[in-house]
Amino acid sequence: MNSTEYRVRPAAVAGQFYPQDPATLDHMISGFLSEAKVHAPPRAIIAPHAGYVYSGPVAASAYASLAPLRGKIRRVVLLGPSHRVGFHGIAASTADVFRTPLGDIPVDADAIATAVELLPDVGYLDEAHAQEHSLEVHLPFLQKELGEFSLLPFVVGQAEPEDVAALLNMYITDPETLIVVSSDLSHYHSYNTARQIDSETARKIEAMDYRDISSEQACGAFPLRGLLMSAREHNLTPVEVDLRNSGDTAGDKSRVVGYGSWLFYPSQNREAPQ
Repeated sequence: MNSTEYRVRPAAVAGQFYPQDPATLDHMISGFLSEAKVHAPPRAIIAPHAGYVYSGPVAASAYASLAPLRGKIRRVVLLGPSHRVGFHGIAASTADVFRTPLGDIPVDADAIATAVELLPDVGYLDEAHAQEHSLEVHLPFLQKELGEFSLLPFVVGQAEPEDVAALLNMYITDPETLIVVSSDLSHYHSYNTARQIDSETARKIEAMDYRDISSEQACGAFPLRGLLMSAREHNLTPVEVDLRNSGDTAGDKSRVVGYGSWLFYPSQNREAPQ
């Protein structure tokens, strides 16, 4: 493949949401991971996507348990909400690699092409990926914990749970594939109000109540609902490993954003993180 055919999705929010310098970025992620409790390796995760000073510690609560999967996970299916481009359905990327300060991640173009061919709600829309941070901020954590892997990145617009679940059902039983759904929780409430709202959202997630989670409760509600539906169908159970907000990490408590991390396990292993 010559350079004119090699398509790179460059880092769009390096230097804003997380450090642009590779050494500084690596050191920051290592610090977050060192403070997180380690649980049994999950089959899927939900983790937040804000600036690292705010949500990094909560994201690390999910990612700290991935280290044993290094060398075993060959691809990551990453879904996040669209913040900049409005559309219906699920947007794939035509990029060959997604670039971060820690290096390039190859995209599994063949697997994406299969999903686009088989699923009417999945199509290519590079505009949805160009400036979207909800996927990008997860990539350095994944690189740090998993090393080498291929990526299936999808930005989820207005989509029914059934459509997202149909996509995830293609991969969720593969032990060499990790599913990551990106979502923050409530936005810009007072600290105590946010805690109440986020606790109720956490209850719905753990009850697998995928029909009753709104975008006001979780900005990644569309991909999140699809994951919960797929997980129910495949006997996976979410277990909360962190639930905080920006008032707990790096912000003031007058106007906060909520964050949570969940790990998904086969239902008979529900107690695995304890």
